[in-house]
Amino acid sequence: MNILAIETSCDETAAAILRAKRGRLELAANVVSSQINIHKKYGGVVPEVAARHHLENIIPVIDEAIQAAQIKPAAIDFIATTAGPGLVTALLVGIETAKTLSYAWNKPLIPVNHMYAHLAANFFNQSIQFPALALIVSGGHTEIVLLKNHHHYNKIGQTVDDAVGEAYDKAAKLLNLGYPGGPIIARLADKFSGPSPINLPRPMINSRDFNFSFSGLKTALLYTVQKMTKKEIKTRTPEICRAFQDAAVEVLVSKTIKAAKKYQVQSILLAGGVAANKKLRADLKATAEKNNFQFRVPEFKLCTDNGAMIAIAGYYLSRKHHPRKDGWQKISADPNWEL
Repeated sequence: MNILAIETSCDETAAAILRAKRGRLELAANVVSSQINIHKKYGGVVPEVAARHHLENIIPVIDEAIQAAQIKPAAIDFIATTAGPGLVTALLVGIETAKTLSYAWNKPLIPVNHMYAHLAANFFNQSIQFPALALIVSGGHTEIVLLKNHHHYNKIGQTVDDAVGEAYDKAAKLLNLGYPGGPIIARLADKFSGPSPINLPRPMINSRDFNFSFSGLKTALLYTVQKMTKKEIKTRTPEICRAFQDAAVEVLVSKTIKAAKKYQVQSILLAGGVAANKKLRADLKATAEKNNFQFRVPEFKLCTDNGAMIAIAGYYLSRKHHPRKDGWQKISADPNWEL
């Protein structure tokens, strides 16, 4: 089985070719054209600008993936494309391209939920013991999902305000560190050894539910910085970043472990762009294994938005719902598509 996957939910134009044979998955191509440098000057992603660049990049990216995989369109079994959530103008570029190729090549088309795709990146040639619990963390989402198997899942917790990735970006903006904020704060936090003496709150860490809140952490950081001079902020930036990251990671790990214990799962999965954060990966892994949970996380290149995760998700979805050749007629963009 050969799957062509397309991803344009935000500011990465991506395509991948996945080969599946006897349950073994092989990534034949995974091409990503990033717009980070374009959006840096705006301090965040501008939807109209993102869509315009998707239009310019989508066909070249798909062509590059097909050439890298050394495959012809006739050998593709079906197409998978992100249908949401995401920026509606960005989603439309990928969806309309996928629908056109589906019609022109007479290939089945299957829509993929972007968050499920992040989760499914953990299924790439890794054994998972079910039931499992997944922490999905990105710029737009922070969710805890309970999985019975590869196809059946239920969201049991989410952020009530800012997603953790969004909080990182806002913290970086507050400290004039640039965009995107996550990698910059993580890098600077690593320069400060030991716990930071700056005390920041751990919002909702003791709540009975499995929801998150990061707006209070961001506000506490603002008040902390306002008490410092510009020189002090510059000198203590690594220490400030360490305090912010320690607080965010502690909340994520604590609530995930609490949920895993309540639902008596076998495995804990980490997914999403923020899953590339080394401290979060290390702390969640150590705490999960200390409590006798299997821990799984995708390799770094599969954490941020990419076509491979869409292909992997498409493969598992196709095992439950066989994609149809007239599927392109029923697919539309859903920027708020919930898991």
